[in-house]
Amino acid sequence: MDESKFKTYDRVGVVALIRRGEKFLVIQRSETVRAPLTWCFPGGGIEPGETEEQALVREIIEELGFCVTPLECVHESETPWNVYLYWWTAAASDEELARLRLDPKEVKTTAWMTLDELRAHPDTLQSNLAALDILQAQIFGDDA
Repeated sequence: MDESKFKTYDRVGVVALIRRGEKFLVIQRSETVRAPLTWCFPGGGIEPGETEEQALVREIIEELGFCVTPLECVHESETPWNVYLYWWTAAASDEELARLRLDPKEVKTTAWMTLDELRAHPDTLQSNLAALDILQAQIFGDDA
């Protein structure tokens, strides 16, 4: 990760793309965080000195209570709110997924959605919508 991003952007974050077949694990954000009650992929801020992979593992444990294995950074993006995001595919075993425990301060609920379902949902976080076509091509190798 380019450490200069911490000087250029207000926040630097990581997004987890946890997939089961055609569906991805998404969260509905709680009422008390930025962009309340919107749907998005899980993730969060990278702390200075932390790698993208370390941040991804930490954020999923904090928000969802289970451990993931980071696989590959498939996309990078900037939001209109001066946040730089690294989008990572990540694996979680069925055993880990069974440990799912939401942090109610951050997450209201979870769901498994296809990219099309997330695209069509009226409450999808704008920064996630902007990345869906690119993710479709990167992950599935075709256009949206």
